[in-house]
Amino acid sequence: MERLEKLLERLDYRVIQGDTEIEITELVYDSRKLVKGCLFVCIKGTVVDGHTFITEAAEKGAAAVLVQEETEAPEGLTVIQVQDTRYGLALASCAWFHYPAEKLKVIGITGTKGKTTTTYMVKSILESAGYKTGLIGTIEAIIGEQVIPANNTTPESYIVQKYFRDMVENGCKCVVMEVSSQGLMMHRTAGFQFEIGIFTNIEPDHIGPGEHSSFEEYMACKGLLFRQCRTGIVNVDDKHWEQVLSGHTCTLETFGFSEKADLRAAEPKLIKKPGYLGISYTAQGLVDAQIEVDVPGRFSIYNSLTAIAVCRHFNVTLEDMKQALKEAKVKGRIEMIRVSDDFTLMIDYAHNAMSLESLLTTLREYEPARLVCLFGCGGNRSKLRRYEMGEVSGRLADLTVITSDNPRFEEPQDIINDIKIGMAKTDGKFVEIPDRKEAIKYVIANGQPGDIIVLAGKGHEDYQEIKGKKYPMDERALIQEVMQEIVTL
Repeated sequence: MERLEKLLERLDYRVIQGDTEIEITELVYDSRKLVKGCLFVCIKGTVVDGHTFITEAAEKGAAAVLVQEETEAPEGLTVIQVQDTRYGLALASCAWFHYPAEKLKVIGITGTKGKTTTTYMVKSILESAGYKTGLIGTIEAIIGEQVIPANNTTPESYIVQKYFRDMVENGCKCVVMEVSSQGLMMHRTAGFQFEIGIFTNIEPDHIGPGEHSSFEEYMACKGLLFRQCRTGIVNVDDKHWEQVLSGHTCTLETFGFSEKADLRAAEPKLIKKPGYLGISYTAQGLVDAQIEVDVPGRFSIYNSLTAIAVCRHFNVTLEDMKQALKEAKVKGRIEMIRVSDDFTLMIDYAHNAMSLESLLTTLREYEPARLVCLFGCGGNRSKLRRYEMGEVSGRLADLTVITSDNPRFEEPQDIINDIKIGMAKTDGKFVEIPDRKEAIKYVIANGQPGDIIVLAGKGHEDYQEIKGKKYPMDERALIQEVMQEIVTL
């Protein structure tokens, strides 16, 4: 229970009818969860407008509604008007959960690529130094021993605040979270200050219906984080960083390969051993150390530099940083699975042309005997993605194995045929094996010395979606089954 006036204390609002000295039993923004005595926040979504449920809210005993539009409401229902109910929900949620962010050091990471891996690296380093750390991201939220699968990169503001409250009660001192441009635009992180905000990089992405109207808007939304944090840590090698940071109100630190960076990477070296790929470099400037990361590619240097830049603010020793970076693993992000001393096998979430090109280009640098790429595409999604991914794999892989992903309501063979249209623009060799387990069996059984084999598209997902139903399917489990079958042959 909380007084309505307490929930509204940091908001500018107007009382349309009723009064604010009433008790609220629950804060609700989903009409399906209406309960007696609640404050119902009317969110105007792209499909559903919460304002249309005001009468229903009154009938189910709601004590008050928070609106942004002029609206008629039944007598006896308190009506509070604010400029933006999404912003209103965020600030009311902070109050409802008693401002938990004020008891945490909150680290927010935004950018087109690198957010997920960097959050796990930061968590790994901070925990190795004794800071109990929560995590909110694309894959999951982690609160102590509790792991909650994620629906959005940045959850709704009420969920963010609930997670923060649970983290405080669990003894967490820090939280590291991915902050999407959509999350910033929709005020999901409004109402508190980040200790540190991080900008990794930006590329044209998430532009179109239901997302951002232009690249300029996308950059502007990313930039909102740097008006809401004490310290901003930014990738100075990204050509758009100054535009993204325009209007920032935080202290700035920079990282990158550039001589201008406060924290610099120099002398990168690729590391290649049987069943293992990594990279090492020298960190200079704010930190002087030799760093090795068990994840291949130049972007791993950026991710680890970011983690180092953050963790130096928490007085973490260099030895703790180096050890934690060696151990930081992210499920489904260049996740190496040891199956042979002859070749390297990995799982990665790359599920569009941009991420697949980045991945395959990175792996090419390790000069594999063959680069083998296994992937499929999701059903009931843009055919353009299929053409583009087919073309990228055909151009960069020595062998492509086209298989099934989440066919949803389409026939797997129809999706494979679309991928082959893109493949046909290249000279790339391919085989098609619709059953994903059989496709995995094929690449492992036919692996040759020096090969790098990547299973792309599923990553951390542990299901396959067919005809509206999700069936258990974890590639790690499939690999184990395949290995047993190969041994018994």
